[in-house]
Amino acid sequence: MSCSNSKWTGKIVYFGLAWYWFTENETTKTEAPGQTNDRETAANGHKVSSNGTEQKDRKVELGKKVTLLRGISIIIGTIIGAGIFISPKGILKHSGSVGVSLLVWIACGVLSLFGALSYAELGTCIKKSGGHYTYIMEAFGPQMAFIRLWADLIAIRPAGMAVISLAFGQYILEPLFMPCGIPPLAVKLATAIGLTSVMYLNSMSVTWTARIQIFLTVSKLLAIAIIIVPGMYQLFKGETRHFENAFDLSNVQLSGMPLAFYSGMYAYAGWFYLNFVTEEVNNPAKTVPLAICISMAIVTSCYVLTNVAYYTVMSAEELLASSAVAVTFAERLLGNFSIAVPVFVALSCYGSMNGCIFALSRMFYVASREGQLPEVLSMIHVRRHTPLAAVLIMYPMTMLQLLVGDIYSLLNFMSFLRWLFIGVVVLGLIYLRYTKPDLPRPFKVPLFFPVVFCITCFFMVFLSLYSDPVNTGIGFAISLTGIPAYYIFIYFNHRPKWLQRTLGRHFQHYRLRK
Repeated sequence: MSCSNSKWTGKIVYFGLAWYWFTENETTKTEAPGQTNDRETAANGHKVSSNGTEQKDRKVELGKKVTLLRGISIIIGTIIGAGIFISPKGILKHSGSVGVSLLVWIACGVLSLFGALSYAELGTCIKKSGGHYTYIMEAFGPQMAFIRLWADLIAIRPAGMAVISLAFGQYILEPLFMPCGIPPLAVKLATAIGLTSVMYLNSMSVTWTARIQIFLTVSKLLAIAIIIVPGMYQLFKGETRHFENAFDLSNVQLSGMPLAFYSGMYAYAGWFYLNFVTEEVNNPAKTVPLAICISMAIVTSCYVLTNVAYYTVMSAEELLASSAVAVTFAERLLGNFSIAVPVFVALSCYGSMNGCIFALSRMFYVASREGQLPEVLSMIHVRRHTPLAAVLIMYPMTMLQLLVGDIYSLLNFMSFLRWLFIGVVVLGLIYLRYTKPDLPRPFKVPLFFPVVFCITCFFMVFLSLYSDPVNTGIGFAISLTGIPAYYIFIYFNHRPKWLQRTLGRHFQHYRLRK
C-alpha cells in the first residue's frame, strides 16, 4: 500500500466522521428543560410540535438494555484482552516456578473477586452510572472525584485505548503479511479503521453494541477453548514432564512475589466496567452481583486452565523465551490452524475496545451531568438513546496518542494511579458503612473482602513507588495537575472571559454538595 493511498484513506475516514457529526443534530440534554429542539413550549409546560400538535414533556434518557447476559459479556469482554494470548510470562518470571505461578493466578482471581463484590455493593446502593468517579464523589466529594476524572481524561484512558487498538491493528494484519513484518503505516491505518468502527458502533445503537459484545465475548471464549481443549488432551495423555518439580522453591524470591501479583491483578483488570453503566442495567440489585460472580468464575477458570495448557507443550524456559505464547503453542500443536490464532487475538482486542468505549462514555456522561465537564457530553440522541458526544470525545484523544510516540511508557507510570484510585473507591465503601449506615444495601459483602482488597491495592501502589520512583513520580505529578484544573474550571465563580467563551455560556458552575 502506497503512502498516498493511506493518506487518502485517512482523509475519507475523517470526512465521513465529520459528515456524520454535522448531519446528526437531533440530540438533547438529559436534564435541560429549557431545550426543546425544533418545538415550541406552551404555557402549560407541554411541548408543541411545528404542526401545532401538543406533546407531553418527556425526558430523553438512557434505556435499561443491559441484561444479565449482556452484563457478563461486558465484564468478560473487557477483562480478557490480548494478554492471556500473548505474554503470561510476567507472573512466571517473578514467581520463580510453574506451581507457584498457577497459585498466583488463582490468588489474583480471588482478590479480583473481592474487589468486584465490593463494587457490586456500591453499584446496588449507589444506583448511578460512572463507576470509580461516582463512588469517589459520593464518599469523598467533588474535588477527589475530579482529580480521578482528570487523570482518566488526559492520559490513562486514551493511552489504554491506544495500546489495545494498536494490538488489534497488529494482529488483524498478521495473517496477511506472515511470515514478513508488518509495515508500521499499515498497522496505524488498520488501528484507525478499527477505532473508528468501534466509535461509530457505540454512537449508533446500545442494542447492537451489546449484541456485538456478546459475539466477541463468545469468540474470546472459543479462542481460549482452542488452547484449553488440546492442552487438556495432552495432559490426559500423560504430557506432565513440565510439571515435575512444579513447586521447586529454589528460584522463588519473596521480593519478586509482589511484582507477580501486580502482573496478575493487571491481567484481571476490567471487572469494574459494569458499574460504569449501572443506570442501564435491568434490575441492577440482582443483575450486577450475579454478573460479576459468574464472570469472575469463568475468567479465573479460563486463565488457570490456559496456563496449564501452555505448560503441557512448553517448559518454563521456553515459555519465558516466547514473545507470543499462544502463537508458539498453536504452531507446535495445531499446525496450519495456528494462522487463526492472530485473528482471535484481534477479535479479543476489538471486544476490549468495544467494552471500554461503552463503559467510559457513561463516566464522561455522568461527569457532565454533575457539572464537571461541558454539558454537551450529557446530551443523548433522541432516537438512538446513545450519549453521542460522550462516546466521540475519546476519539481525537486516542488518535493523538497513536501519533505522539511511546504510549507504553505512559501506561507504565500511570498504571499505579489505577490501583491507587480503585483502593480509594473500596476505602470509600468502608467509610460509607460508618457515615451512612442507613443507606439501602440490597447486596452487602462481608467487611473482610473490602479490607483485604484495599490493603492489596495500597501495597501495590507502595511497591510502584519503591520499584520505579521516577516514572511513578511523573504520573503522580500529572494527576496533581487536576487540582488547579478543578479550581480553574469548576470552583471559581468568576472565570476569565476567554475561558467562558471556550466552555460556552451553558457550562454551569458546579455547586459543592452539602
